[in-house]
Amino acid sequence: MDKKILLILLAVLFFCNIYAIEPSTTDASLNISQIEQLTGAKGILDAKEQVFKVTVPRNDISVSAQGVKITPSMGLTSWAAFQKVNGKTMVMGDVVLLQDQVNPVMGIALANGLSITALHNHFFWESPRIMFMHIEAMGEVMTLAQAVGKVFAQLKIVNNRNDDSIHFSIDPANTTLDPNKIDIILGKKGTLKDGVYKVVIGRNTSMHGYSIGNTMGVNTWVAFAGSDDKAVVDGDFAMQESELQNVLKALQSAHIDIVAIHQHMIQEQPRIIFLHYWGIGKTVELARGLKMALDHISNNNSQ
Repeated sequence: MDKKILLILLAVLFFCNIYAIEPSTTDASLNISQIEQLTGAKGILDAKEQVFKVTVPRNDISVSAQGVKITPSMGLTSWAAFQKVNGKTMVMGDVVLLQDQVNPVMGIALANGLSITALHNHFFWESPRIMFMHIEAMGEVMTLAQAVGKVFAQLKIVNNRNDDSIHFSIDPANTTLDPNKIDIILGKKGTLKDGVYKVVIGRNTSMHGYSIGNTMGVNTWVAFAGSDDKAVVDGDFAMQESELQNVLKALQSAHIDIVAIHQHMIQEQPRIIFLHYWGIGKTVELARGLKMALDHISNNNSQ
């Protein structure tokens, strides 16, 4: 056989083998079958992007908005996508949650090494209320798959609380709580107005090259109402991205519910993430929980 033809044939065989083994190599490195087993979800490999994505359609819940039936294909599908990155694995995902499931599922995710990156709604006027929790993590593929599997398993647990079971009869007009107890714990003084005791803690960032702070909306605030034995607290944490996960864990450990996680600005430096929360309990216990969270935020200045 002509030497030139032989070299061409060998080159063709070489490149054919590369493309033939590439998908199976990806399969092996991600252990696709184990990911499916550990997550309890079926997935599809995108060979071009080298990403394996598992999905969990929320066929177990019936959701409608303004008379329109919302199906999994319209956005009611939880998912997690796995990708190899420099010898490790990255996972990103979006978890579809009933309102009562948000904080239990978030607790499972945080306890198993997953980071929470956002919590918000995707619909208006839907019934029941649906929230979306975004997750991410970097690590060993099987560890990540186990964590995602625990999150997905928690989706099968529905609290089914009704309004009567979570009704607390607190009216700010009748507030009797002692603000001094809050001041001592938080180490900050607030103001009492219309039955609501509010503490505001400002911080700084910049937009368009200009410094902005508390009055422009870059602040953490807490608002208490009720009595020392039964109080409600709600508010907003303003924090850098690196502070978010520890703040979440602190609030959850104090049984203060996370309501939303998102941004209020774009292109600010440093980037500020905002977290909205809600809690009911004894004033002192709520204040202690908030103090634990505040301790994870740097450079707090009361303004």
